[in-house]
Amino acid sequence: MITSPAFADKHYALLGLARSGLAALDALVASGAKVTAWDGQPDQRALAQDKAVIADLLEADMTAFDAIVVSPGVPLNSNPIAARARAAGVPVIGDIELFAQARASLPPHKLVGITGTNGKSTTTALIDHILRTAGRASLMGGNIGLPIMSRAPLEPNDLGPAVYVLELSSYQIDLTQTLDCDVAVLLNISPDHLDRYDGFEAYAASKGRLFSMQSKQHEAVIGIADTQSARIARHLDRPSRH
Repeated sequence: MITSPAFADKHYALLGLARSGLAALDALVASGAKVTAWDGQPDQRALAQDKAVIADLLEADMTAFDAIVVSPGVPLNSNPIAARARAAGVPVIGDIELFAQARASLPPHKLVGITGTNGKSTTTALIDHILRTAGRASLMGGNIGLPIMSRAPLEPNDLGPAVYVLELSSYQIDLTQTLDCDVAVLLNISPDHLDRYDGFEAYAASKGRLFSMQSKQHEAVIGIADTQSARIARHLDRPSRH
């Protein structure tokens, strides 16, 4: 798993104990953090009871936590945890943000992030396959069903730094603040998940945040066949090639 001294001696709240939540729990505990966790399903809570304090976070003192780690399946637009954390001044993050914060302690590497409404999994798997076929150390994770915090850190090889290839849903991007992809890819945007957003433009803006987190010298690859993706490409704060 991926661990980091950045998490040591901190106290995290963790909401949601499915695959990504359990992977985040293991990584945080192994890094020396204290975790208070909750899931609405008793069976899922039982999986964490030997590793975390189990408590309903809606009844907890939010100011006791350094951050609230939320699984992407938790709807931030309707779950009261987001408002309670905001009122307490506590950041709400996800496992991808934990990975972003852990990157400084990982061996030299590059990061490719892929988002879009359709084709994310295929593109993620294809990029990972191409890299490994070329002999580069590469692994994929994220929304493709492989929690990144559960993966073993990669080591560089004679061909260069290792490469992490992440499939990123809009939900995961919403919970991320510092993910600086060396290459960020937006495939397309069409109406989807609108029950979680205040309209189609808000959903598109969530995708666009992947580029606002990038350093200006890093690469953006955007398919411009749809109006929203083309708008994001036009507003990039860096030179573009067409």
